Amino acid sequence: MDFSNKSEYALLAMLEVASHYREGNPLQIRYISTQQNIPDRYLEQLLADLRRGGLLKSERGAKGGYRLARSPKEITVMDVIACMEGIDQQPTVSKTGDETVDRAAISEIWNEVRQSAFAVLRNYTLQDLLDKAAARRQLNTMYYI
Repeated sequence: MDFSNKSEYALLAMLEVASHYREGNPLQIRYISTQQNIPDRYLEQLLADLRRGGLLKSERGAKGGYRLARSPKEITVMDVIACMEGIDQQPTVSKTGDETVDRAAISEIWNEVRQSAFAVLRNYTLQDLLDKAAARRQLNTMYYI
């Protein structure tokens, strides 16, 4: 199951915004772009989609920018990916009555795989990703004698 670069960039942007959640100040596009190495114009589109999806709030003005709509503990990886990919998280049901028994069996398995993947993505929040990134940073800065 592959997701587009759009979802990966959206997750990176959301992680950057989530890392500043406690400060309460909105982050400007230029800052997010620089920190996560995402082109400004592309990031603008992603952030607009995330705002429309209810995951971000935007503030206008010189000190405006973007902030999370909810706590990083409440936004799952699946929320971000579903917003970016337009994924319906419900099981798929065959819409045609002329599906063969073989095709129905295959569809059933693919649906199970899809639901398992979605379950994993629903289990991880932005906070979980922030914690994992912090642990990796700490490992990278350890000195061994």
